[in-house]
Amino acid sequence: MTEYLDVDVRPILRAGGEPFSTIMAAVENAKPGQGIRLYAPFKPVPLFGVMAGKGFAHSATEIGGGDWQVLFTPTGAPAEGLAPKAQASAKWPESKVRLDTRELDPPEPMIRILAAAETLGAGETLTAFLSREPVFLFPQLEKRGYNWLGGFLPDGVTYELTVRAPS
Repeated sequence: MTEYLDVDVRPILRAGGEPFSTIMAAVENAKPGQGIRLYAPFKPVPLFGVMAGKGFAHSATEIGGGDWQVLFTPTGAPAEGLAPKAQASAKWPESKVRLDTRELDPPEPMIRILAAAETLGAGETLTAFLSREPVFLFPQLEKRGYNWLGGFLPDGVTYELTVRAPS
């Protein structure tokens, strides 16, 4: 029987906050074999892939009033193929487009980055600066065939993402 750590993000979202860091902190603090019981005001579909990449299966149930309970149960191993794709051995060209989305609220950074990526020619790149790791953007980029490299800058606050169009 799996033991679950309760995480209720409804108050965070009602206050206009971003709950992703709270959810990831719970994942980091969970004991081995412990799952996460998430309460949210919507079905958090984009989170399913992120959690699968961290080794969790999900089961979602609507609990009334538009609220959802999602059980993330450890599977023992992260799902394959969900890590960011990058071609480290290939030299990437200078970015054609540079975006600073640090002052924008989600989902605007993702919308702008995807729109800018559509303007790239084969093999061209764009660089974006964000205020958080764009975990929900990664599956969208993968679905469109883009590669990316990313990480936090030394300031620990700015996430730099470089996206390369398919060749």
